Amino acid sequence: MAKESSPHAGTTENTYIDLGAVTPEAFAISAKSRTLARSVIGNESDEDRVRQRCSVAVGDFEMADLLRFMNDPVPAGIQALKAGAPIITDIRMVQVGIQKKGHQSEVICALDHGLTTAQEKGITRTSAGFLALRERLPGSIVAIGNAPSALLTLCDLIKQGVRPALVIGAPVGFVNAAESKVLLRTVDIPSISTEGTRGGTPVAVAAINEIITIINE
Repeated sequence: MAKESSPHAGTTENTYIDLGAVTPEAFAISAKSRTLARSVIGNESDEDRVRQRCSVAVGDFEMADLLRFMNDPVPAGIQALKAGAPIITDIRMVQVGIQKKGHQSEVICALDHGLTTAQEKGITRTSAGFLALRERLPGSIVAIGNAPSALLTLCDLIKQGVRPALVIGAPVGFVNAAESKVLLRTVDIPSISTEGTRGGTPVAVAAINEIITIINE
């Protein structure tokens, strides 16, 4: 059984950078949002920082209470990024949203793989993409912000022995979204997920982008 990480695993300073803010106005907006998020959520650990960024990304501080951290995911993500591990996403919106500065990891979208398998098996293209990328998954960071079917397929692969370094599982919706994340939290893999039907591309992107920010401080 996977175990949930401590909500206060360490300390962080109140310094702030945003690799995506390239103008003074953009940085000022970002910094003001983060200052407000710190005051509401707290700033005791790197996990709090992920909570802050995901809450800002969706404009709702309730998101902080919906995030689940299993098996020390932030240190696992930091280590994987420093090693240049690939980042594998379910859809292109997640792929495009991930910060390209501050790391050397290739960002791969599952939709670009496995089309023939999807047609032959009658499964979703994202599921087929993860099947096609099986050999790239060990040691990778996986970010799923849309497709519950992809997360269910990934969990099956994990049970077969495939071991990503970190899974960010935040599919959104009313069909299999909540169930896929419950399943993710039962496997012995570092993961960040959302409780229930809520989640989406902004959450998945914000989580990985915050980890990228952390390694650049």
